[in-house]
Amino acid sequence: MGSLVFLVFVPGVVAGVVPWWLTDWQVQERYAWLPLQIAGWTLLVGGVVVLLQAFVRFVLEGIGTPAPLAPTERLVVGGLYRYVRNPMYLAVAAIIVGQALAFGQPILLLYTAVFAVAVAAFVHWYEEPALRRRFGEQYERYRRAVPAWWPRRKPWTQRD
Repeated sequence: MGSLVFLVFVPGVVAGVVPWWLTDWQVQERYAWLPLQIAGWTLLVGGVVVLLQAFVRFVLEGIGTPAPLAPTERLVVGGLYRYVRNPMYLAVAAIIVGQALAFGQPILLLYTAVFAVAVAAFVHWYEEPALRRRFGEQYERYRRAVPAWWPRRKPWTQRD
């Protein structure tokens, strides 16, 4: 239940409410080129799928939520987390960029840049130190093997 509440209020606001507030989800015809719209919808739908999969993984594998106030009992390293450490943040960025392309709304590209800087700072200054304290060497081994932002080609296994 905590993950569902967090999903609605955090990514739901960041990737849904704010883009809607900035654009009214109106298509700007001068920027709405069909191939970009198709790419945008692909990113948007793909981002939603990745985001939902990551949330489910937190509940089932981590026995907890992605919310800092109710963290997981176990380090989440399965699924897409075998390729990249931050698939949830990448999914939210993909959803926002997808809306920018689908609706021809360049302002959302600027918003994505602001989001990316804020998330990178949060990960660096809060999340990674918190995971180091909570999971110690297990997290350090994972962090050394799996990139934060650019996915690996092959999935990481704990034997790597």
